[in-house]
Amino acid sequence: MSTRALNEAAPAAATPLSLCSREPHVPADRLVAEMVPPPRFDSVRFDTYLPDPNQPSQCEAVKVLSGFAEGLGGAHASGAGKRRWFARRPAAPAGPRGVYLDGGYGVGKTHLLASLWHATPAEPSLKAFGTFVELTNLVGALGFQETVRTLSGHRLLCIDEFELDDPGDTVLVSSLLGKLVDAGVALAATSNTLPGKLGEGRFAAADFLREIQGLSAHFRPLRIDGEDYRHRGLPEAPAPHSDQVVTETAYRTPGASLDDFPHLLEHLARVHPSRYGALTDDLTAVCLTDVGPVPDQSTALRLVVLADRLYDREIPVLASGLPFDRLFSDEMLNGGYKKKYFRAISRLTALARDAKELVAQ
Repeated sequence: MSTRALNEAAPAAATPLSLCSREPHVPADRLVAEMVPPPRFDSVRFDTYLPDPNQPSQCEAVKVLSGFAEGLGGAHASGAGKRRWFARRPAAPAGPRGVYLDGGYGVGKTHLLASLWHATPAEPSLKAFGTFVELTNLVGALGFQETVRTLSGHRLLCIDEFELDDPGDTVLVSSLLGKLVDAGVALAATSNTLPGKLGEGRFAAADFLREIQGLSAHFRPLRIDGEDYRHRGLPEAPAPHSDQVVTETAYRTPGASLDDFPHLLEHLARVHPSRYGALTDDLTAVCLTDVGPVPDQSTALRLVVLADRLYDREIPVLASGLPFDRLFSDEMLNGGYKKKYFRAISRLTALARDAKELVAQ
């Protein structure tokens, strides 16, 4: 039974929304204003991080990052800020203006990075937090020079999951960070591993510092030891539902969207990835029918970005068709972007588990 037929047969208690009908136009100031820790990290702080007593580096990381945040409380290192025209230009703080959180999966790097953002004594408009992908999307939306101009007045830029698997994007972001360092912006970052080293060891500082080349002197690596909680292999995805169950659930769930998966993939190609967050505005759930294999790598990478935005916003995903652990081909899962695809599977799987409550209602 087609999705259209199911829509016509479904009760009209609540008409679902549609991602495919949305083409958000996001102003530049909103793109920058939304560069804050995602909702699931709204409440994290250094004192909510629970260090392993058997891992002294975790306590040391909290101490170092707390001091780093306090050191950013003065005037912008470039001398920007409110001061009289005759005041002496303040000296830039001594030591590296960046910190790199170097640790394995499950040690709380993102928790600590978000805590640093929250602890830095500056207005939210003077500090930014985003993933590497969000930063490259910002450059794509604004242009390089405008991104430099927009972020140069910030006190802190936090970059989660600095991606080392795309040399072109790495050079682009490294060039951007060089401009921002010159403008006095402090930096903090985490990163993934290089594609050929996924699963080999737990730390990536040497790779990170080598890939950012001339910026390495600006970063202090902060090693965070701890148990590696990373799932090895694909997470087990919940069994998909029928088209009818997905459609009926969408109709009885206020604020839910309902879309045919192949059409959604086509629609994502028409919306800039920097707008995928706005695409999900005010949604309580995403319902998808006819989920099937992703046809090509460009489409797959767009889906990864959407999965990240849905996960950041904790929006459950209910789907029919193939389970999420069969979205990507073996070639994709063994290629250069495999870490992104594994992450998308893991996140969509978690959101599919969250959607079980919607069906039970």
